[in-house]
Amino acid sequence: MPQTTTDQHAGGLPDPRPRKAGGIVPVLAFAGITVAVMQTLLVPVIKDLPTLLGTSPANATWVMTATLLAGAVATPIMGRLGDLYGKRRMLLVSLAVMVVGSLICGVTDDLVIMIVGRALQGFAMGAIPLGIGIMRDELPREKLGSAMALMSSSIGVGGGLAMPVAALIAQNADWHALFFAAAGLGTLSIGLTVAFVPESSVRAPGTFDWLGALGLSAGLVSLLLPVTKGSDWGWTSGTTLGLFGLSAAILLLWGVMELRSAAPLVDLRTSARREVLLTNLASIMIGVAFYAVTLVLPQLLQLPASTGYGLGQSMVVAGLCVAPLGLTMMLTAPLYARISARRGPKVTLIIGMLIIALGYGAGLGLMNAAWQTVVISVVLGAGIGLAYSSLPALIIGAVDPSETGAANGLNTLMRSIGTSMSSAVIGMVLAHTSVRTGGAALPSMHGFRISFMIATGAVLIGLVLAAFLPGQRSALRPEPSAVGEEPGYPAVEHRTTLVAGSGGFTGRVLDADGAPVARANVTLIDRRGRQAGRTTADAEGRYTLLPPGAGPYVLAGTASGYASHACPAEYRGDGVAVTVDLPLGRGEAQGQGQGAQEHSSAVTS
Repeated sequence: MPQTTTDQHAGGLPDPRPRKAGGIVPVLAFAGITVAVMQTLLVPVIKDLPTLLGTSPANATWVMTATLLAGAVATPIMGRLGDLYGKRRMLLVSLAVMVVGSLICGVTDDLVIMIVGRALQGFAMGAIPLGIGIMRDELPREKLGSAMALMSSSIGVGGGLAMPVAALIAQNADWHALFFAAAGLGTLSIGLTVAFVPESSVRAPGTFDWLGALGLSAGLVSLLLPVTKGSDWGWTSGTTLGLFGLSAAILLLWGVMELRSAAPLVDLRTSARREVLLTNLASIMIGVAFYAVTLVLPQLLQLPASTGYGLGQSMVVAGLCVAPLGLTMMLTAPLYARISARRGPKVTLIIGMLIIALGYGAGLGLMNAAWQTVVISVVLGAGIGLAYSSLPALIIGAVDPSETGAANGLNTLMRSIGTSMSSAVIGMVLAHTSVRTGGAALPSMHGFRISFMIATGAVLIGLVLAAFLPGQRSALRPEPSAVGEEPGYPAVEHRTTLVAGSGGFTGRVLDADGAPVARANVTLIDRRGRQAGRTTADAEGRYTLLPPGAGPYVLAGTASGYASHACPAEYRGDGVAVTVDLPLGRGEAQGQGQGAQEHSSAVTS
């Protein structure tokens, strides 16, 4: 009897049921925009928060900081919970927590209660990687690129579109209406998700690493607190330096613990792969560049014209001038899909960052009229949209389907760290370059230009990082060999061609001594050199892969510290499951002439 399964576990077979895109993409994109709104919801009233809450300016900043910290902590945790227990389920939990937080904020003027509510709003940021994970699991391949691009860009889209709407509400109604509007958006998103988004069939093995979650949370809070509050406390104060040191110690111990865990919250070995590590580092730089424009342009637009450089616009007009940032990011999703299909996400990322650098460079001389800020917003929106859209594709191409939520959660966290760094550094620059006008300290044009230069520098660092990413294909990209293989295959020794049926390929990844290689990557490559399947072996080195259709393939195994190994295989769909053990030697990648030890066992249908 054939062996079947309804869920795809790590290393398991994919669910054979047909998938329908339906309303998944717009509903998930709407969910992403909804939670992203929380980041800029209070920007129009940020200068009035001390008066509205009856507290000092230093205390009022906690209303913004709480959302940032909660989002940073929740993003990787919710991603992992989604991998384990269902991405749709955790998405609904995230949205429900956001609604509760919004209602709490909507009925209070107390600072402490407001901070609690804002933290619950920030908790919903985990919805972004969960939505990307659902798309990967449920959408056909031809629709996946543009869908993930739209979901990834929703962080900027929500932030950009929220500002003019929030400004309009704040200018014409009680400021608590902002929170009730957010609760309404969250409730609508929950209803749409229940109606149109199916639960993912992909599950990761293992249990949730509660100790790892606690350690990561403590480390992130210890890191981001001094980053966001350093300008208030003093960058050389004992509190700031002490928290930085505490964060380093906690994260170091957490990393050691995660490497020893059988089911870690974050697979650091996967995160250390070149494509994953460089993508995450580039994400930090893009986060710095994105937040810089949202900090500078609204202030420049609203400063009084009497300063000599302020543009004297109302809160609503300032929001409308910055809104093209979000709109352009949304419109670049289809463009990303076309470029990436031809050139790969690496090229799209580089093009996006070049456009960002161009936008900031031009912005140094385009700050003299409101229409010029619109031009800056459009150019930067196009670049940030392309860059953000590329990130999930780069991450997903390097990890197992069962790790999608956690991996994209970590990537979203890197963006959040970038925005936190941007907020802290640019806030410090604007404070130290401010000028006194009419008895008040106002940001100066010199400070705005320095902020744009910082953003440009971050993008240039990101470009260097992106240049070292693998190209359109992975490191296993097939190339013609010197022993007469058909073009499109890696150099492998011609031994027995293995035939797989509906049972797919299964086996173990072993080292030279026959011991299992845990968490090794096993990749299936078609005759065009494209990745046709990928999985990660479990703790015992076991894996399972099902080819997408009949034809010749190459089955390849890789692991950090081992030489890769590949062998040709053919899928005929005749009901035979083939066991293939992949032996990995020590040292650098092996060339041709490396033998394969394989054996097969038939499973009759």
